[in-house]
Amino acid sequence: MKAKRGFPAFTVTKKAEKSLKDGHPWVYDTEITACEDCGNGALVDIFSQKGSYLGTGFFSANSKIRIRRLSDNANEKFTDEFFARRVKYAIDYRRTVMREDFSSCRLIFGEADGLPGLTVDKYEDLLSVQVLSYGMEQKKDIIYRALCNELERCGVKVAGIMERNDVAIRKLEGLEEYKAWYRADFLPEPPQSPVTQITENGITYEVDVENGQKTGFFLDQKYNRLAVMKLANGMKVLDCFTHTGSFGLNAAKGGAEHVTSVDVSQCAIDMAKANAKRNGLSDKIDYLCTDVFELLPELIEQHFTYDLVILDPPAFTKSRRTVGSAHKGYKEINYRAMKLLRRGGYLATCSCSHFMEVKMFEKMLAEAAADAGVGLRIIEERAQAPDHPVLMGVPETSYLKFYLLQIV
Repeated sequence: MKAKRGFPAFTVTKKAEKSLKDGHPWVYDTEITACEDCGNGALVDIFSQKGSYLGTGFFSANSKIRIRRLSDNANEKFTDEFFARRVKYAIDYRRTVMREDFSSCRLIFGEADGLPGLTVDKYEDLLSVQVLSYGMEQKKDIIYRALCNELERCGVKVAGIMERNDVAIRKLEGLEEYKAWYRADFLPEPPQSPVTQITENGITYEVDVENGQKTGFFLDQKYNRLAVMKLANGMKVLDCFTHTGSFGLNAAKGGAEHVTSVDVSQCAIDMAKANAKRNGLSDKIDYLCTDVFELLPELIEQHFTYDLVILDPPAFTKSRRTVGSAHKGYKEINYRAMKLLRRGGYLATCSCSHFMEVKMFEKMLAEAAADAGVGLRIIEERAQAPDHPVLMGVPETSYLKFYLLQIV
């Protein structure tokens, strides 16, 4: 018999039961065998076929991910204090692992922090937020207040919360897309400008929380950029897919002889140039607005060589269905990069797609090296920064692969 509880009951398959017991917090629509009526975004209890309690989570009427589990503690009440406690745990963790880099970091990373469907990035005193589940949308006011209260206890007065809910996935949840300053009695009037300055690895950037990529800036590569900075002294560097110029700037600050940074977007190039000027590094970097896939063969044909090539492409695949074509894209740019490097040169290469798994990425690198007629020495294998923690049992939280390699 199921225990008497206060939330609507959902019974799931043995497959879902095993997944939940292994630590994965999602239940898919096809894994529900029986359920009681409830509203979209409601809290529901999850039970096994034999009636064992498996947890409580948010119900989503429209998403294939039908339930996102919040907790498997049968005594949990899911009051406002529960969500405030989760926020406190998340902030305490960042203060511990980020230390002096707490000023700009990811505060909440969805499932990895027990707050599924929620992303919160901190850029000094501005927060940039994405809410991607219907249930979390109903609790966001409680969470925003808790964020402000907890940060104030840390000495940070939040000046504004920008909701970057301009992502298509919200439609799958039955939510509208928009971006706007969040207004509340516990916040001051929103700032006049969505642009702020952050400092990362000693480099200053302007971050636009309203119009920048994702929530404003890619914080996950922070320490991978630092690894490049430490390596680049005296080198001739080619920085591909530069976006706002961060890898190239880190190489230049690290003492690179010269950096050429490339991006297909003129807007990105303009931002990168501004960042170089802001940091007094313009004389060390030149910028090309062109397609990397077209540029690399031309550079090979013209017999260019480099000491360090950096490849930080956008995700070539966002589903398992297109991994094959992504493999080809990654292989092509890595093969070309290897051809451009002198013997003993260095390659910094990465993938930000969860679906391009580590073994697949390493297989691609081996194939590219074989085609290029070179050997590879692994210097470092890295992932996303610790403010984007990986939750064991939830492979979706592990997405960034970063390799520093030497051509031998």
